[in-house]
Amino acid sequence: MSTSLSADGVPRLASVDRIGRGLDALSLTHARAAAALLALCLLLFLPGQISLQPMDRDEPRFAQASKQMLESGDLVDIRFQGEARHKKPVGIYWAQAAAVAAGEALGVPDARRQIALYRIPSLIGATASVLLAYWAALAFLPRRLALLAAALYGAGLMLTAEAHLAKTDALLAACATASLGALARVWLASRAGGTVGRAVFPAFWLGMALGILIKGPMVPLFVVLPALILSAVARSGRWLLALRPAAGLALTLLLVAPWFAAIAWKSGGAFYAEAVGHDMLAKVGGGAERHWAPPGAYALAFFATFWPGAAFAAMSLPLAWRARREPAVAFLIAAVLPAWLIFEAVPTKLPHYVLPLMPWLAILTALALWRGALDPRLRGARATALLVPAIPIGLTLGLCLAGWRLDSHTLPWAALPLLAAACAVAVLAWMAFAGGRPERALVLGILASCLLGPAVLGVAQRSLPALKVSPRLAALRDRMACPNPQVASLGYREPSLVFLTGTDLALPPDGATAKQFLEAGGCRLLFVEARDRDDFNAAWPVARGAPAPLAEVEGFNLNTGRRVFVTAYAVAP
Repeated sequence: MSTSLSADGVPRLASVDRIGRGLDALSLTHARAAAALLALCLLLFLPGQISLQPMDRDEPRFAQASKQMLESGDLVDIRFQGEARHKKPVGIYWAQAAAVAAGEALGVPDARRQIALYRIPSLIGATASVLLAYWAALAFLPRRLALLAAALYGAGLMLTAEAHLAKTDALLAACATASLGALARVWLASRAGGTVGRAVFPAFWLGMALGILIKGPMVPLFVVLPALILSAVARSGRWLLALRPAAGLALTLLLVAPWFAAIAWKSGGAFYAEAVGHDMLAKVGGGAERHWAPPGAYALAFFATFWPGAAFAAMSLPLAWRARREPAVAFLIAAVLPAWLIFEAVPTKLPHYVLPLMPWLAILTALALWRGALDPRLRGARATALLVPAIPIGLTLGLCLAGWRLDSHTLPWAALPLLAAACAVAVLAWMAFAGGRPERALVLGILASCLLGPAVLGVAQRSLPALKVSPRLAALRDRMACPNPQVASLGYREPSLVFLTGTDLALPPDGATAKQFLEAGGCRLLFVEARDRDDFNAAWPVARGAPAPLAEVEGFNLNTGRRVFVTAYAVAP
């Protein structure tokens, strides 16, 4: 791609190769661009939705709570087994329960134990966030580069991962992108003296309301920070009146207040005490759930989580500083920097917290491409771009090492052709950038992601049974000759096992209680982790030891970072 100036001084794009002409064809109309982005999302997000096991610990906790909503018929309270789950609002649970109910209505066998159904809202949210990123980018860029920016965001590893997890974050990204995209259009129209379209009001306020139902204050945080900063820059907040705040706040209250009032009444205020007083403040005051990391951790992780665009986004930062007084760049800085600094300052850090900021970094990257700022001649540019091939090469080697060490010296043979192709395309992307063709490099990076994501999530993970401990234990339950066995687990307590075996999974505290469970009559199945096996065996009389094991399952627990050995004992009438 090359640029020249049109009569009014605006940079004009000129296609000089096949990739450039392909982008021209795909962006000829909005319908074509949207169809291309939808195809990209399906290619990236669909592989692995069914075969990937429930990923402990958050995903099966969300899915199990949604399943219990269907089991109990209670759409207000949120529970995991007998424990109240007062950490997040109800939006994600409603969405997951609706997806599973639809699956049941369509005849999906054993729908409530199919984790893929619970992932449908995340799949929809991730796809919607990419399409909304395109809509938002059109306020900053011509159609072709808006398409490229949205595709770069959609190809990011973090969004691909969240599209495969039944959690809040993909839907949250869609809501935040809708609200911030509307805010961007209002800001830019106010600076140019123009008017905003009719889509701005519903995009902003529906994104706000649904975001509050999904993750409480996060979308308001993402919106209020840039609104305050830009109002300070403009020395007036009157530009926000185009959002019709009175009507918008009324709509938001109408949508969110009923459930918040219902849960306050039903829990006696316990929801707010837990969600605000414990969950939120614990993350602000310390490293909640062992997720502490020092300031700067997000900046380092970004080079992997936003691959393949991260290296080019880093090269765009000097342009952002130089052009910081331009309305478009000022908005991008205000949308990203304040929230990013807050997340860096908070001790609790998880990579997906900054996912809603990534569409704006993708737009900044495309803007830098348009302005000619992605120049390989700049100091360190070629070295930085080496991250594009480094990530897939490192991931391929890591998967091979994991298979070799965890699964009896096996390799993910079925995935190796796709992994090798992803590495090769990523190398071509670096070569294109080093040769002065940054647009080609970005497109090749996106194509590398289209190979890498399906290779890892769709194929390679099938070759790592050591990571699928809970599914293998649940399969033992399904193979028992007697129907509907009672199941208990001593030691191994991952939420995925609760989701896969049933809400009534018993969790005995010691070997004596586990022995009592096994002797209580009827069809029963007990799992005993190796570290509790001596306690379990000691609970049996010397003359009558524990029954013979039904099976043994060995694997690796990603959460604890250690191997697990689980023995199954069965009693059938």
